[in-house]
Amino acid sequence: MATLRPPRSVSSRDSSDGSERLDGAGSWDALEWTKIEPVTRSVSHVNSEFLLEAERVIEEGHGVVLVNRDEAGTLFVTNFRLLFLSDGTRNIVPLGTIPLETIEKFNKMVVKNQSAARQIDRSPSRRLLQIIGKDMRIIVFGFRPRTKQRRVIFDALLRCAKPARIWDLYAFTCGPSKFSKPNSKVRLLNEYFRLLGKGSHCASVSMVEEGSFTLSNDLWRISNTNSNYTVCSSYPFALIVPKSISDEEVIQASTFRARCRIPVVSWCHPGTGAVLGRSAQPLVGLMMNMRSNADEKLVASLCTQLVDGKGSRRKLYIADARPRKHALANGAMGGGSESSSNYFHSEIVFFGIDNIHAMRESFARLRDYLDTHGAASSDGMSSFLRHGGSTWGGGNLSSMSASVSTLGDSGWLIHVQSVLAGSAWIAARIALESASVLVHCSDGWDRTSQLVSLANLMLDPYYRTFAGFQALVEKDWLAFGHPFSDRIGMPSVSGTSFDLTRQSSTGNLSSSPVRQSSGSFTPQTSNTSHAQNNYSPIFLQWVDCVSQLLRVYPFAFEFSSTFLVDFLDCVLSCRFGNFLCNSEKEREKCGIYEACGCLWAYFADLRSLEGSSHAHYNLFYDPLKHNGPIFPPAAALAPTLWPQFHLRWACPSESQAGELEAESRSMAIKFSELQKAKEAAEMKAKEYSVAMETLKAELRNEKRLSSSAVNLAQRASKESAAIKRAILSLGCRVNYTSNGDCTVDVESNPTGSQEKSIQSPPRKESDGTMERDDNSDLSVSVTVVSDDVSSSPLGQVCETLCPLRTRDGSCQWPSAGCAQLGCQFVGLKANFDAFDHLSIYDSYFES
Repeated sequence: MATLRPPRSVSSRDSSDGSERLDGAGSWDALEWTKIEPVTRSVSHVNSEFLLEAERVIEEGHGVVLVNRDEAGTLFVTNFRLLFLSDGTRNIVPLGTIPLETIEKFNKMVVKNQSAARQIDRSPSRRLLQIIGKDMRIIVFGFRPRTKQRRVIFDALLRCAKPARIWDLYAFTCGPSKFSKPNSKVRLLNEYFRLLGKGSHCASVSMVEEGSFTLSNDLWRISNTNSNYTVCSSYPFALIVPKSISDEEVIQASTFRARCRIPVVSWCHPGTGAVLGRSAQPLVGLMMNMRSNADEKLVASLCTQLVDGKGSRRKLYIADARPRKHALANGAMGGGSESSSNYFHSEIVFFGIDNIHAMRESFARLRDYLDTHGAASSDGMSSFLRHGGSTWGGGNLSSMSASVSTLGDSGWLIHVQSVLAGSAWIAARIALESASVLVHCSDGWDRTSQLVSLANLMLDPYYRTFAGFQALVEKDWLAFGHPFSDRIGMPSVSGTSFDLTRQSSTGNLSSSPVRQSSGSFTPQTSNTSHAQNNYSPIFLQWVDCVSQLLRVYPFAFEFSSTFLVDFLDCVLSCRFGNFLCNSEKEREKCGIYEACGCLWAYFADLRSLEGSSHAHYNLFYDPLKHNGPIFPPAAALAPTLWPQFHLRWACPSESQAGELEAESRSMAIKFSELQKAKEAAEMKAKEYSVAMETLKAELRNEKRLSSSAVNLAQRASKESAAIKRAILSLGCRVNYTSNGDCTVDVESNPTGSQEKSIQSPPRKESDGTMERDDNSDLSVSVTVVSDDVSSSPLGQVCETLCPLRTRDGSCQWPSAGCAQLGCQFVGLKANFDAFDHLSIYDSYFES
C-alpha cells in the first residue's frame, strides 16, 4: 500500500471569493476537505494572457487537485480547452491543460478508502474526474466532497467537448484571423503541375473555376471529370490519370471500385515513368469472378513502356495493405482483391496491416502501459517510478520484465513496423525496378494513405521539406478523402457526433494491483461497444512512422521532431480548419477555407519570427546528403517509442530527445550569434579600411594641391621679377616704403624736361595713318592713381596713348588693357615690340 504523505495546509482565499483554495503541493488523499459547499458565484475571468483569441471561460472549479502531479489549482472549462491553473505558481500546468477535441473520453469515479476491521470509516469518498486524451495522456482531477464542482465541470464537458454541430467548434468561433490560407485547390494543382514536369505553370482561382487546368505530358494528364464530385464524392476535384484513358472510361471504371475510388496516380517518377497509384478494393464479389474491362484497361495503362529502347512494358505490383484473410472476407460484402490473371503483367502482394479497430485498441493499450509504468501516473500513488528506483516493479527483475512484455503486448510498435516495411518495399520497387505500384486497402483512405504518403516521403526529397510535407499531407490525406472527422472523433457535416464521452478506458484505474490495494474505483458511466465507433489514430500512427524515419535519417528532413509533435497537437485540437470534415467536398460545403484559420499559415508565422533558429527546423538538415530516395534496410525498421510524443506526459524527464535537441539548438543559436558578431566586426573593419583609403586619397590630393600652389608661387615670383626688370628697363623705379606704400619715380628724358608726361606726336602718312617714330626714345609715364581712373588726367593721357584703343574709344584688349596692381592701374606708354622680347606671360595681365 502506498504510504500517505503529510496533509496539505489549507489557506483561505480572499473573503470575496467565498471559498477555500489549496496552496502548494501535497497529497490529494490527505487533504482537509471542507464540508461546506462553496457559495454560488459567477464565473470569474482568467487573466487574458492565458486565453487565446475568442476563447472564453464557461465554468470553473476551485480547490481542484491534479492527481498526476499532486498539485492544487483552479480548473477552467473554456470553449476551446480544459485549462488548469496552479494555485502555487499561478501559471498554466501543461499536463492538466488539454483541448476539448483532444479528449477521447471522460469519466466520473468515486474512491472509497478501505477501512480496518471493526472500524467505521467516516471519511467521505473522493470525487474524481478521469480525462483520457488522444495524445497519450490520462489525467485525473480530484474535487472536494459534498460540493457540486465536479458535476459542474462534468456537465460543461458534456456540452462543449463533443458538440452536435461542426459549426460549434472553436475553429469557427475564432475565425480565420490573420492565419487565413489561399485556396487549397490551387495548391493541389501546383503540386500536380510539379509532378507532371509543368512547374513553370502557376495555378490560380480562375483556372479552377474555368476548369482550364487539364495539362498533360507524354504519359499522364490532369482530368476534370470529378470537378463537381459526381464520379467520387471522396476524391479531389482534379485527378491524374493515364493520357490514353478518356473521361468516359474513367467514369465506367469507377463503378467497379469501392465507393467509386478508381485507380489514379499519386506520384510519378520524373526519369523512368514509373508511377505510384492508389484506389479502393475492386468489387469482385464472393466468388472473386467479377470483372470490369474499363478497370482492367485503366490499371494496365499504369504499366507504360520502359525507357530502355527495347519497348518492353514495366511490371505492375498490386499492393493490398490488408491481411489476405481479411481481403477474402470482404468478398462476402462484395469486395475482395484482384486476380493477377486478369491484370496484365501484374503481381499481387498482401502486407497484412490490421484495420482501424485493431489500431485503436493497440493505441489504448500503449497509453495505459505508459500511464501505469510512467513517472506521473494518473492514480497519483502506484507508479513504479513515483518513489524512486527501489520500488520499481516491486524491486525484482521479473516485474521489470513483465512491464516490458506489456509494451510488446500493446502491439503498437509492431503495427508501426508493418507500415514502415510496406512503404519501404513500395519505394524500392519503384526506384530500383522501375516498376509501377497500385496500393489499396478496403476503402483506400486509411492504410492506403499511410503507405502511399510514406512511400512518397521516401522517394521524393521535396516531401521532406516544409513546403513538400504540406503538399504531401494536403494531397494524399486531405484531397483523397481520409475521414478525419470520423477518425479523430469530431462532428460531421450531417451533424452527428460519436458518443465517446460515455466510454470507459480500455485499461481503467483498477488495472494496477497497487491501485486495487489503495481503494476501489467505481466508474459512474456506462460502457459502450466500439463496434460502431470509427475513431482510430491512423493519422497519428503515420506521423509516428515519419518520426521513425527522422530518427534513422536525421540529415534528410528539413523539419524536426518538435515540428511533428506540434503538428499532431494542432490536428487533434481542431484549433484550425484544415483537418475538419471527411473530404474536400465536405470542407467546401461547410466553407471551411473562408471561416477557419489555417494551420500552415500559423506555423509559417511562428517560423518567420525566429528564422532558422526556430524549434521546427532540423539543425542537422543537409539537402545534398540525401537528395534522392531513401531505402531503410530491414534492420533499420525496428521502431522504438517516440520519446517527445509518447513519453512527454508519463515520463517528462525521460524525454531526452527533446532536451538534447533543445541543447543543440541553444548551441546553434549561440554559434549563429557569434557568427553575426563576427560578420558585424568584419563589416566595421571594412568600413574603417574604406575610410582610411579615403583619407589617404584626400591627403594625396592635398599634397598635390600644395605642390601646385608652390609651383604657382614660384612662377609668380619669377614673373614679378621679370615685370620689375621690365619696369626698370623703361626708366622707372619702384620703391616700397616700410608701411607698404609704393612710390614710382620716373626718369627725365635726355632734354631734361620736367613734364609729368611727355608725348611724341605721331606723323601722319600719306595714306592717312598715323606713324609712330620708331627712333624716338623709349619713355614711360608711370603714376599711381586711385580707383577712379576716368577722372585722372594721367589716366586719360594713358588711354590716348594706348595702342589698343580703337577709333570709337573702345578697348581691343578689355581683359588686360593695363597691368593691374591691387586696385591701382599703371598706365604704360611703351613700344610693345620691345615687350615681345621680354618673358612676360599675357596671363599676368589678366584680372
